[in-house]
Amino acid sequence: MATLTVTATPGGWAGTPKTGAAGTPAPLTTVQIPPGQFVTLCMHDVRDDVAPGVDNDPYAMNTRRLAALFDWMKVHDWHPVSLQRIVDAHAGKTDLPKNAVLLSWDDGLASIYSRVFPLLKAFQYPGLFALETDWLTRVHRGLSVDYQGEGFAASVTDTQKATDALKIDEAQARASNNLKAPNRVLYNGSERGAKGFISWAQAREMQASGLVEFATHTHDLHHGILANPQGNVEPAAITRQYLAPLKRYETDREFHTRILTDLRQSAAIIQREIGVRPRAIVWPYGAMNAEVEAIAREAGLPISFGLGDRRLDSRTQALSSFGRLLVMDDPTPVSIEAQVSQSITPVPGIERAVQVDMDYIYDPDPVRTNSNLGKLLDRIKALKVRTVYLQAFADPDGSGNPKALYFPNRVLPMRADLFNRVTWQLRTRAGVRVFAWLPLLAYQLPDTAQQDRLSVKIQDAEGKIVPARRDYHRLSPFLPETLALVGDIYADLGKSMTGISGLLIHDDAYLAEDEDATALSPEARWPGTDRPVGQTPLTARQKTEALIAFGEAVAERMRYYTNASNPFIVARNLYARVVLDPEAESRFAQALDPFLAAYDGVALMAMPYLDGTTEPPERWLRQLAETVARTPTGLQKVVFELQTKNWTTGAWIPGATLKNWMQELTRMGAVNLAYYPDDFLTDHPPFTPTFEGISLTEFPYYRLKH
Repeated sequence: MATLTVTATPGGWAGTPKTGAAGTPAPLTTVQIPPGQFVTLCMHDVRDDVAPGVDNDPYAMNTRRLAALFDWMKVHDWHPVSLQRIVDAHAGKTDLPKNAVLLSWDDGLASIYSRVFPLLKAFQYPGLFALETDWLTRVHRGLSVDYQGEGFAASVTDTQKATDALKIDEAQARASNNLKAPNRVLYNGSERGAKGFISWAQAREMQASGLVEFATHTHDLHHGILANPQGNVEPAAITRQYLAPLKRYETDREFHTRILTDLRQSAAIIQREIGVRPRAIVWPYGAMNAEVEAIAREAGLPISFGLGDRRLDSRTQALSSFGRLLVMDDPTPVSIEAQVSQSITPVPGIERAVQVDMDYIYDPDPVRTNSNLGKLLDRIKALKVRTVYLQAFADPDGSGNPKALYFPNRVLPMRADLFNRVTWQLRTRAGVRVFAWLPLLAYQLPDTAQQDRLSVKIQDAEGKIVPARRDYHRLSPFLPETLALVGDIYADLGKSMTGISGLLIHDDAYLAEDEDATALSPEARWPGTDRPVGQTPLTARQKTEALIAFGEAVAERMRYYTNASNPFIVARNLYARVVLDPEAESRFAQALDPFLAAYDGVALMAMPYLDGTTEPPERWLRQLAETVARTPTGLQKVVFELQTKNWTTGAWIPGATLKNWMQELTRMGAVNLAYYPDDFLTDHPPFTPTFEGISLTEFPYYRLKH
């Protein structure tokens, strides 16, 4: 039995507003969670000796602080709800109370019984506890582990390959996992035995109370697995593991088998030990995507929780992709309230980005490739920017018509398996978001006959319909076969690197006034639909909308595999000419207003020499910023991407000039800035003035070693 004694006394923690003479709380002003929505808090260990800010476990919470939080919620009219209440509200059987909160704890640590459960009983608050069943199995040594999971692997057609992958996964997990001994678990840097986790008897007692529901935290996916040939380790639940002994990645079928086997096994153990089969899964590290959520539903787990506070959960959304606010550093109740407030009314962040060519990183010599990557990481970290737009396609000749990619895929050759590695290193070592930079239409297929058949078409001087051979050799967005091929590329990138933060669609996505005659062919379809385009030539705006629809369709193919706990931002390059001269939409099939409506961000090519203007660059940039500022959400969503090289002359823009451009735009209210290209191998643009113009650091003139 739990031994902690607690008395619920509203208003009893330091910081609660003073009460009146009769003991009634004075009127309070606090954050109100919108009706029909709820906040899910993600907590872990609870100890009496947690010291805020200096504790070795950043996820641990002091017992008194948790009691203060419960007390604060009662005083401030916040109402903890059960998962069943949320399910019933989703089904329309009941409403959620105002200021609804779901309290959850991960990992099945001993403190959920000795510290949390007594507090739940004292306040009569419900809670959701997520159990990693492999840890409990091993520390208590009470169950055998059957990795075939209800014989599922034997039912897979490609049984031998699936079995090999599962064996390799198990071996890699044991080598890099939290496990150091059969009955001990390495948890947050220290070993825990049976005393560090709840027993099954305690779990049954808590289940019987009616206050606690148990979810699975997977059986053995709370670890990293090999994600690329270079040795990076990434979350096991959403990563296609690299099978080093076989020198390949696991197949889709092997991945499906591995995840489904794990989830079925975990659910079966919980049902056997507690008597109730779980219906919810709490994904380790918040690593979940639409693919594994579908597998979870197949395993009988329709409700999925991840992490992320970009938005509040709602009773009207599907019972999946629920975000949770991660409680860290033993926060005060007011700190948690502030975190909730930011989810209700997000504060737009300032964007500062660098667009990076993977072609500068790659070298046939792997040692040089690694050295080049190190130089990039040092530079990006020193620049203190927020985002890197990372080239995912190979374009060594600078034609803009890639014949190869930097990730495994089923459409084009792979020049080198680098995108996952570079992205992970940028995220973990340089601390930046990474957007995949990909063309929308300009791909050079290995089959030249197929390339010609699918190309954007024009009518030549003799009246013949022929492929358009302009700067970008593009595939027609009106052909379903094109959509399938490009969609496969986008899906394969998402599958290869689930941790990307977004997508930047390249500037190849345009149609000239005399393009695309393919739209008039019988097989043409409006992108993403089965609707014929028709025999009437399309207007410029219709072409603009068609390219947007095509982009939305392929972006969704990528989004299916990316981590749903992270915001996935879709941005697209926009030529400056169509902003300054709206009539130019007919020459590009691009326009500012539709882009602002369709995309999370617009990477406006604020490149005076590329535009060919005769205006002085500073005046031209001011006109561009003024025009964007007149458009609602313009300055909020537009990133002004400057050129650092004059491609006409081949000369680099002087660093002082680039800095002046950045500062001029900032004075105009255009605070979202980016630049391209960046030659980190030769220090172009030069670091110091570039840093002073683009860095997010609050000390913009602080000199960093680089």
